[in-house]
Amino acid sequence: MFAAIIRHGILVSVVTLILLIVGIAAIWRIPVQMIPDLETRVIGVETQWAGANPQDIEKDILIEQEEYLRNVPNLQRMESTASSGSAEIELEFPFGVDLTETLIRVNNALSQVPSYPNNVDQPRIVANSFSANAFMYFNVGPSEGNPRQLDMPAMRDYLEDNVRPRMESVTGVSEVSVSGGAERQMQLLLNPDALAARNLSISDIQAALEDRNQDVSGGNLESGKRRYLLRTVGRFEDVQSLEELILRRQGDEVVRLGDVAEVQQSYAELTSRS
Repeated sequence: MFAAIIRHGILVSVVTLILLIVGIAAIWRIPVQMIPDLETRVIGVETQWAGANPQDIEKDILIEQEEYLRNVPNLQRMESTASSGSAEIELEFPFGVDLTETLIRVNNALSQVPSYPNNVDQPRIVANSFSANAFMYFNVGPSEGNPRQLDMPAMRDYLEDNVRPRMESVTGVSEVSVSGGAERQMQLLLNPDALAARNLSISDIQAALEDRNQDVSGGNLESGKRRYLLRTVGRFEDVQSLEELILRRQGDEVVRLGDVAEVQQSYAELTSRS
């Protein structure tokens, strides 16, 4: 064997050199993933319904969605969870399926749901995998003793508006999520006696808010060589505009939201701690 190698030394050298070149090229050209995604494919469907209890969410959302999602091809497991204000469905598919095509099929299945109750947000589809998990966490807190007397739950808006956009612009970062803190909201403190005296209900206030808090496009208006875009601006911008919302008009009598409720800008109630 060694005699044959020595006798064909040039050929062996050439073959060895070719293998060496191919190996070096493979090192630089074959893609390498630090955390390979070898897990089963999991797709989550999240639906928000503010103020709803789990029983209503199961009956009006989950059962309707499950009826169409169970027919998605290659579906191995489906697990649903109903909680206060939200519904979650976890769909599991085997490794090797085309995730992009599966997401399209899931979206098409959800689009077949006839309708949702009022105030239900559109379902949000999320593809989960181990490689999509967060690889870095930052904890934001005040300096020792909190010398500036910062209200940390209220800092969420600052992080969302200023810190998050700058971190998402970093090369290689696909998503930045902010958790903790309290979201800013407008709160209505209703006066039951004032509502009863004016024969109004909470549903009347809810309907008035939904009808009024929106911008409406009126199309185009052509005048000679000019074209004007008509648009009605109706969204609430501050506490005063909310207080002036007309709930009922009967002759010269006008009932406004400020007559039956106190409007204040505050933050959502903290239900968890990060």
